[in-house]
Amino acid sequence: MAEAERIIGTPDVEGPDEAAAPDERPKGRRRIAVLFAVALFAYLLDLGSKMLVVAKLEHHEPIELVGDLLKLEAIRNPGAAFGMGEAFTVIFTMIAATVILVIFRLARKLYSLPWAIALGLLLGGALGNLTDRIFRSPGIFEGAVVDFIAPKGFAVFNLADSAIVCGGFLIVILSFRGLDPDGTVHKD
Repeated sequence: MAEAERIIGTPDVEGPDEAAAPDERPKGRRRIAVLFAVALFAYLLDLGSKMLVVAKLEHHEPIELVGDLLKLEAIRNPGAAFGMGEAFTVIFTMIAATVILVIFRLARKLYSLPWAIALGLLLGGALGNLTDRIFRSPGIFEGAVVDFIAPKGFAVFNLADSAIVCGGFLIVILSFRGLDPDGTVHKD
């Protein structure tokens, strides 16, 4: 019967799940593509900036951008934020790797564009700092992160740190607004 309907042009009757599935899959794939595009952009921007800093700024005087309020100053940070936890570099490496794995798991259920952007920023930033931890001296999984943005009276940081903070901030906003990664909105 279905063959006869196809030949004479009568559409097959589909259930609601079958009709909705093709529309939802491309949207989910697009959101995943956005996540990875944002992550790649953040990662490459961070990697390029660090390569430039190591080549041109390391072992040189800091560059003042806005008087002494904002400088570019190359430092190697073996710890976490504000240079704390220098003895735990391997642990920070494992945390970054875990964050990356969690984002990959969440990506399968991703149907929200804002969440794709937020997770992309987190992924790109985590990959940027993880690359330093793995490949920079003093050794594998113990490498120091290259930091270079130095506001007066604040910690020196890099573009990966900025991506992580912006992604985290966006996630907090999305959570307060009740938007889940799968696109559902709830009012609690």
